[in-house]
Amino acid sequence: MNGWNALVAIVGGIVLIYAVLLVLLALYARSHPDTVSMRDALRLLPDLLTLLRRLTADRTLPRGIRVRLVLVLIYLASPIDLVPDFLPVIGYADDAIIVALVLRSVIRKAGNGPLEHHWPGTPAGLALIQRLAGTTPA
Repeated sequence: MNGWNALVAIVGGIVLIYAVLLVLLALYARSHPDTVSMRDALRLLPDLLTLLRRLTADRTLPRGIRVRLVLVLIYLASPIDLVPDFLPVIGYADDAIIVALVLRSVIRKAGNGPLEHHWPGTPAGLALIQRLAGTTPA
């Protein structure tokens, strides 16, 4: 019985940590409602996916950046998420946060030039993407 108690304690701890992370993600999503509306996000999605694909194919970027981009594309395509997408607000918030963090990392490493070069959308959309990534236009 001692082994079962340890297993229950470990699983309970993992569930508790996951629940705390979900609450923190929900609080983050609610505290930043002005970042981007769902309508704007849906309008930007095709351009953002095209941007990620183009940056991934850009051989002038360092391999580490391209690997990050491939991993984020795999994560977005995967049916397994940190937070299931059917949950309102926070279901897609984890995807948006992960993409923003990866883009921030890419821009800090490669600069705004590749982002601006490969952006297929409008200048307003590019400015929004740069704001979401926590960077400013060059």
